[in-house]
Amino acid sequence: MPGGRLTQQERQQIASGLADGLAYAEIARRLDRPTSTITREVMRNGGPTTYRADLAHRATERRTHRRRQTAPRGAQAPPQAHGRDAEAVREYEEAFTTLLMQQGLPKMMSQVLTCLFTTDAGSLTAAELVQHLQVSPASISKAVAFLEVQGLVARERGEGRRERYLVNDGVWYDSMIAAARSNAELADTARQGVGVLGAGTPAAVRLENIARFMDFVGESITRAAEQARDVLYTKPATPPTDPPPDH
Repeated sequence: MPGGRLTQQERQQIASGLADGLAYAEIARRLDRPTSTITREVMRNGGPTTYRADLAHRATERRTHRRRQTAPRGAQAPPQAHGRDAEAVREYEEAFTTLLMQQGLPKMMSQVLTCLFTTDAGSLTAAELVQHLQVSPASISKAVAFLEVQGLVARERGEGRRERYLVNDGVWYDSMIAAARSNAELADTARQGVGVLGAGTPAAVRLENIARFMDFVGESITRAAEQARDVLYTKPATPPTDPPPDH
């Protein structure tokens, strides 16, 4: 599988594939690239309906140029905690951000949430987010306000007058419960159609089957979420300490 960044020719092939209505996985197969690479490329450059190869290529060149300008001349990037590979971390952050965008979250909000999820402390100040994402303080403020309304992040008072933004680990449980409620509503609505269309008719049978399926899925989601809820709050194990030497 080829590595490195996408070439301009590959971007043109991506644009052609999108125009032909191909799925990301099929475009990736034709280019011998991971599907995540194609997904990230398209989502960060306007999405499938507005992607343009020439604009995407120029945008990538600009981002690369900005990173080189912000990097200390003659010096390497500061070391990552726990010996992490800085480039691998950056690529992972892009992949996670793309996934959140695919699920409907705006780009800046996705970037902020990714930063919070991937920091060991689970919290960052506005200044830290500005420095990491290389965006304006106003962009961070707007993103945090949106995420706070959605219940995805919370605020706490830090040192002095600084606020810290915390990721809400319980949001995944809340999301699963919301999905279960949505399934239950769909099941109820489908069942209402059985009486309207006449029990035993093909349409009514189809709706009853939908209702039964959604009932089962919703109950399963709720049960699994309740059973696994504590997993979201599991703390990292404390490494064992070496016993004192014998004297």
